[in-house]
Amino acid sequence: MSEATETKPGVWASLKRGLDALLATTHNRVELFVVELQEEKCRLVEVIVCAAAVVALGLMSLSLVTLTVVVLCWENGLLAALASLSIVSLIGTAVVWRALQARLKARSAFASTLDELKKDRSCLETEN
Repeated sequence: MSEATETKPGVWASLKRGLDALLATTHNRVELFVVELQEEKCRLVEVIVCAAAVVALGLMSLSLVTLTVVVLCWENGLLAALASLSIVSLIGTAVVWRALQARLKARSAFASTLDELKKDRSCLETEN
């Protein structure tokens, strides 16, 4: 009977250590997820504020430049000035649109958390 009582605490202690390790790993992953969530919220706010500033200042600048060119070309080349300004605006819009798409696709949200979870799975799959 003494052998049976000695193996139970050993098994229980081992199970307890395993659960403790599992909880510690889960805790670390959740903390990493929370940190990345905060970073993403900050990044989103920064993007929105910058985009709003670019839109406001860009519209003001574009309006003033267009008005200036139209006034300067009023008598001789009004149609050519308006056409060229329209083409320049369209090209600028396309360039900024592509830059915005690249910025939004550049970094995957929660990439570190996903990498750590992949490492955890690979450690569990390989047998030592």
